[in-house]
Amino acid sequence: MSTKTLEEKQYLLRFRCDTKSHLTVLDHDICATKCPDKLCTVFCPAEVYKWEGKRMQVGFEGCHECGSCRIGCPYQNIKWEYPKGGHGIVFRLA
Repeated sequence: MSTKTLEEKQYLLRFRCDTKSHLTVLDHDICATKCPDKLCTVFCPAEVYKWEGKRMQVGFEGCHECGSCRIGCPYQNIKWEYPKGGHGIVFRLA
């Protein structure tokens, strides 16, 4: 059995996206003024968080639902909920 790269493993994931995000940045000013390193852009394995200009953009559609953002944000500025029933990540084995 060969070792797969992270990118190869992520390819195995599929998503059933809702139209409403289950991730919310509570206060964009906190990201802009108190968090110079934008830590969520570093520790999220799905790269859901992107700093664009003066605002944090959240690409919730690709969320792996690992919960690292709710734990890792030093300002508790991210509200994380499970996606609505029937939506979210779908794991498939290969």
